[in-house]
Amino acid sequence: MHSLKRVIRDSLLVVLGNAVVAFGVAVFAVPSDLIVGGATGLSLIIEQFVSVNYATIVFGINMVMLIIGFLVLGKKFAAGTILSSFIFPFFLGLFEAIPQFQHITNDILLSAIYAGIFTGVGLGIVFRLGYSTGGMDVPPIILNKKKGVSVALAINVLDIMILVGQVFFSSFEGILYGIITVFVSTFVLDQVIVMGEKNLQVLVISAEHEKIAEAIFNEIDRGCTFVNVTTGYFHHQQKAVLCVANNREYAKINDLVMEIDPAAFIIGSEIHSVKGRGFTLPNIDLEKRDHV
Repeated sequence: MHSLKRVIRDSLLVVLGNAVVAFGVAVFAVPSDLIVGGATGLSLIIEQFVSVNYATIVFGINMVMLIIGFLVLGKKFAAGTILSSFIFPFFLGLFEAIPQFQHITNDILLSAIYAGIFTGVGLGIVFRLGYSTGGMDVPPIILNKKKGVSVALAINVLDIMILVGQVFFSSFEGILYGIITVFVSTFVLDQVIVMGEKNLQVLVISAEHEKIAEAIFNEIDRGCTFVNVTTGYFHHQQKAVLCVANNREYAKINDLVMEIDPAAFIIGSEIHSVKGRGFTLPNIDLEKRDHV
């Protein structure tokens, strides 16, 4: 039952992610003649030579890549990308067919920024689930599996080739603003992938490590780990306290440590993924533990 709920949830989010990407492309990028990457960019190049709508070409590219992915990468890969392969061109055609969406703004800078925002958000939703958007993601994944080429490198090289291919059919302004779209999309994509997962890793080096760990347990309800360290100046062997907290809890930890040992050395560094007790698993009941 839990697995079925997860499949339904993931499927709905994949549909939402593809709809958001398609909205950014069909409503902002294409009407403003901005250069774009991926299957959409390739379809815009092909559209210059054949009298077929670019959304239909995207669907054709996705189907070809889906078949290649199935043959080379197997059924598991195809199952993870089949929904995107169908739903993305559907939303492209839908948004393109609504006249009001084709004239939201005549400001090319706004179009470039919002095309990047919507594309980044949509891709971030899909990538965060661990799914692929299909299309031109397939060749880089195949190169990685067969030749060991970095997926990120292959995607970047392929996208650059597609972007360069559109230069011959775009205005110089469209190219410059398209570059803005790519940068905005990349930035937003990175933010969406780590959204809600930013925390702080706190390392406290102090001779009062036992008291500090106990205070963090009791006052903030965060677990701690002792790390063996050697001080650089006196070469003392001692333990440091390592814990993970959010930004609000970091201020409390800092106050607690300063009360116990004003000379303590505290390091706080941002981290983007935390799994385990207190984060993805329930907290340990410390009172119950003490009575066992």
